[in-house]
Amino acid sequence: MSSSSIDRHARIFVTGHRGMVGSAIRRRLERGGYTNIVTAPRAELDLLDQRAVHAFLAECRPDYIFIGAAKVGGIQANNTYRADFLYQNLMIEANLIQGAHLAGVQRLMFLGSSCIYPKLAPQPLTEDSLLTGPLEPTNEPYAIAKIAGIKLCEAYNAQFKRQYVSAMPTNLYGPNDNYDLASSHVLPALIRKAHEAKLRGDSEYVVWGSGTPQREFLYVDDLADACVFLMEQGYDGPLVNIGCGTDVTIRELAETVMKVVGFEGRIVFDASKPDGTPRKLMSVERLAGLGWRATMPLEAGIALAYRDFLDRQAAGRPS
Repeated sequence: MSSSSIDRHARIFVTGHRGMVGSAIRRRLERGGYTNIVTAPRAELDLLDQRAVHAFLAECRPDYIFIGAAKVGGIQANNTYRADFLYQNLMIEANLIQGAHLAGVQRLMFLGSSCIYPKLAPQPLTEDSLLTGPLEPTNEPYAIAKIAGIKLCEAYNAQFKRQYVSAMPTNLYGPNDNYDLASSHVLPALIRKAHEAKLRGDSEYVVWGSGTPQREFLYVDDLADACVFLMEQGYDGPLVNIGCGTDVTIRELAETVMKVVGFEGRIVFDASKPDGTPRKLMSVERLAGLGWRATMPLEAGIALAYRDFLDRQAAGRPS
């Protein structure tokens, strides 16, 4: 790893800047005094269009790229739209990574997902457990696409001496999350369900699965801080996990959401719905060894996420 800070006037392209991850990275860069942040709304740049992406990067010539764009969703969406998740994520990452190389971009960060690791890998999940066993079937297409992105970065580094780094966030939540119950992840879905149950005066709310799976949750602004930290440090090593290093059961998560939202009913678990992977806790020792740790406590983060949800409701943008 080289110790190189980033010029505050460097041209930094953040993809997916209107999504949860991309918007958090943009906020973090702005707070850090970066003045030349490049973004491209979907209406102006379709990341699935190889020719358009390559032309954009050839003209823009960014110094750094953060790949925050992806097609994402929860268990139901991943399991239902398997072709979409595989194809679209493959295309987005391939177009951007090859386009970056052709445009002479030396520094790039690709963001994956904790689902890249085998379903039954030893806990906590270390980076070297990649490709050591079968994946969780419900999100296998998404995981394979993300693994391909990691290997793309490794291949460009090996063949062309680029510094394309892959970072694997754990489960994320926070501002600009997706609260659509048909496609959201577990935490935003629980926030919406608890809120709507409270408004209706329900005595209970339904949570998918058994409540026993354990999950780790990272506030998205912590993720953004870690990403910028790695880029500023000049990190050019292997795949690195980004998480908080602690997890909770889905039952504990639902109870915390109820407390934050102010819903006083009871939880009913729908055991006919899938649990997914039994446990997904990331080892964060590699990142901690570089000098970074998450700071947002879960309950405080959920309170901020709930405020974001209420703000979106008030603005007529609930999902």
